[in-house]
Amino acid sequence: MPTLIVTDNTTDWPSELPEVEVVDAWSYLTGPRFAGLRNVRLFNLCKSYRYQSAGYYVSLLAEARGHRPLPSITTIQDMKSPAMVRLLGEDLDERIQKDLHPLQSEAFTLSVYFGRNLAKRYDTLSRYLFDAFRAPMLRAQFKKADDRWQLRGVAAIGAREVPEPHWPFVAEAAREFFAGRRGSIRRRAASRYDLAILRDPKEAEPPSDEKALQRFTRAAEAVGLAVEVIGPDDYGRIAEFDALFIRETTAPNHHTYRFARRAAGEGLVVIDDPESIVRCSNKVYLAELLSHHNIPAPKTLVAHEENVDEVLDRIGLPCVLKQPDSSFSRGVIKVETSEALRDELARFWKESDLVVAQEYLPTTFDWRIGILDGQPLFACKYFMARKHWQIIKRDASGKSSYGKYETLPVELAPRKAVRLATRAAELIGDGLYGVDVKQSGDQFTVIEVNDNPNIEAGVEDAILRDDLYRRLADVFLRRIERRKAGYGGGNSRS
Repeated sequence: MPTLIVTDNTTDWPSELPEVEVVDAWSYLTGPRFAGLRNVRLFNLCKSYRYQSAGYYVSLLAEARGHRPLPSITTIQDMKSPAMVRLLGEDLDERIQKDLHPLQSEAFTLSVYFGRNLAKRYDTLSRYLFDAFRAPMLRAQFKKADDRWQLRGVAAIGAREVPEPHWPFVAEAAREFFAGRRGSIRRRAASRYDLAILRDPKEAEPPSDEKALQRFTRAAEAVGLAVEVIGPDDYGRIAEFDALFIRETTAPNHHTYRFARRAAGEGLVVIDDPESIVRCSNKVYLAELLSHHNIPAPKTLVAHEENVDEVLDRIGLPCVLKQPDSSFSRGVIKVETSEALRDELARFWKESDLVVAQEYLPTTFDWRIGILDGQPLFACKYFMARKHWQIIKRDASGKSSYGKYETLPVELAPRKAVRLATRAAELIGDGLYGVDVKQSGDQFTVIEVNDNPNIEAGVEDAILRDDLYRRLADVFLRRIERRKAGYGGGNSRS
């Protein structure tokens, strides 16, 4: 994969790097050879990214050509925006306070070269800034106010602006960066496109096991997608890929959402997309959505401190209480008495002003219908855990036990369940969803829509086997190709 360093003048970059070509901005913008290159990684080290300057057009045309510029146009705009600088995450703010606390001055400037600083004690802060503002070289300005350090501005450093004494360090940092020893550029086999799978190895109950990810990887590589598993620390690398597949439990106040949002902003194809994460993660939203569109669901009431008696009158007992952002059966309880109802609601209200109260529908299993790109993908019966009313039973120590499962061909699942699940998923988007449906006789009701459904080897793929993963890979490929051809956004349905 070709790598270019673009500067105002080739003499601005005095160091030679293996397999890296240095080219001046005008040649890159006007030379037909560069316009015809494919899968290029480009590092824009022009002095200025001012609107409509040569440096601005290098990144802009790179994106139009399907190249991967650092910084991207999005990053260039972010660096100009004081609001974006202020809206950085708590992790970065904590690192700023920790690293700059010993300083006695009221202002501080930090130069970041490929995620590093000459002073080793600022290396971690430099990496945080590099991940937030993905530019090869940047300068951050800090000021102290009310005994707290604040990031006041970020600007790119052009190659021409690097002080002469810094060049040996800059060259070393660049060599490590290009060699992939800083968690950045890693060499991949030749492929049409690159897809990242976000996974946290520390997650106790991930939505896909290792074997399922291996099967998906084989399917993706068969259609020309190079796959790399990335982790929570790889936020700054998103722009290196064409697509992102999130295989972690998602939440809006979690790094999975930040990854999805960043990827969508960079124009990647994303499953789960950020809108689906927000919509599926809140059961208050889902209850209102299903009701508004007349999707059959259990009797539901959004409970607050003023309507406890209404819960008893309209929902009755026993009933199920759900914390709005609950997942994997956590934050979901069954109450059988009015006293328990009031006690549990009071406990839930410490976390959220609103709680979902839902009628209890006893069944021996739930249907899980997998929907991909608006089409049914799999159908499973998840049976309740032994001597429990949910499919997952947790003991006092948090240990989990699951009920049995049965996977069926979609064609053999009840048509009403499949149609209902498809309708519910379409209200969320066109990604990958798992719709939970309860069956009572010939009546079906939607319990919830999950944006990151389990796909585990031997369970959800028991019928389609490798074909399930091929269908997933095909959706990613079609969407990437449509985006490259300019037919809509990263997640538009083909």
